[in-house]
Amino acid sequence: MSPPSSDQDRDGAMGSLSANNAASPAPHIPVLLTEVVAALAPKDGEVFVDGTFGAGGYSRALLDSCDCTVYGIDRDPSAIAAGESLAARYGARLTLLAGRFGDMEQLLAAVGVTAVDGVALDIGVSSMQIDQAARGFSFRGDGPLDMRMDSSAGETAADLVNGSEEDDLANLIFDYGEERLSRAVARAIVAARKESPIETTGRLADIVRDAVRRKQGRKNETIDPATRTFQALRIAVNDELGELDRGLAAAERLLRPDGRLAVVSFHSLEDRRVKTFLATRSGSSARPSRHFPSLLPRESARGAVPSFKSVTRKPVTASDAEAARNSRARSARLRAAVRTDAPVWQEEGARA
Repeated sequence: MSPPSSDQDRDGAMGSLSANNAASPAPHIPVLLTEVVAALAPKDGEVFVDGTFGAGGYSRALLDSCDCTVYGIDRDPSAIAAGESLAARYGARLTLLAGRFGDMEQLLAAVGVTAVDGVALDIGVSSMQIDQAARGFSFRGDGPLDMRMDSSAGETAADLVNGSEEDDLANLIFDYGEERLSRAVARAIVAARKESPIETTGRLADIVRDAVRRKQGRKNETIDPATRTFQALRIAVNDELGELDRGLAAAERLLRPDGRLAVVSFHSLEDRRVKTFLATRSGSSARPSRHFPSLLPRESARGAVPSFKSVTRKPVTASDAEAARNSRARSARLRAAVRTDAPVWQEEGARA
């Protein structure tokens, strides 16, 4: 496991100390919007999937750029409900589908779509979810310890915090939050829940802060010490990394030859997965040693013909101007690729 990254979850959008005292939510601003639209290169008559619809920023930009059709997918019912006015504005050109982007193939098949020209994914929690204390994603304001993106079924963060064994909790916080002090945090959580169940974001944040600061002996952090633990719980509750894997594989199956994929991620766990997927599928996976021969240009290490051609050797990041306008853009990374006419890889080829 690599050390904790400094680009925690939209540059600490849910965890900066200054944000913790914010009086009002930040407006939702689509991240790397110009760059995403450029990577998707929309044309008249084409069909696109906005797999993380949110407030509809990418969908709106695509629809305004040309006479195309967009299918917006979101697992959060509130995002679908809020998008109805946008759908009414664009009529048949915009269709909203409730569900997970990892299931985009089935969701689109249900409305008669079996192939598309572009897929956009903006991974992780949305700013609207962060800004609603009742959703439990952030400690900007105290709220119930929930963190479910669909708010309807499955384990909550409170279930994990109060029901997990100490070792399991420590491993979760280390693996998904890249928190070096995960064992100290887990130990503090278990001690606190013996007194009473941990049910609010505020209480959990205080427990984690105290544990980290006692161990580090520092009190002037730029990023709130609870940020990594909150990130870890949110990823686990929503199976975000598994969802990303399924979404990438589904995009490969849906995209026509020359179809475009654009993925925006906000922390290293997500970005590494996207990077590995595209490197593997494009036949450019890093060699395990400098002594190993280069991969053949038309074949991967597994002998499969590349199904993607990467168009971003390095991730695209926000300009200084965008980062100044929108703090949530500071940790964003865009990776993009173009689908070849090669067959879809078998599942066992999904990982390098």
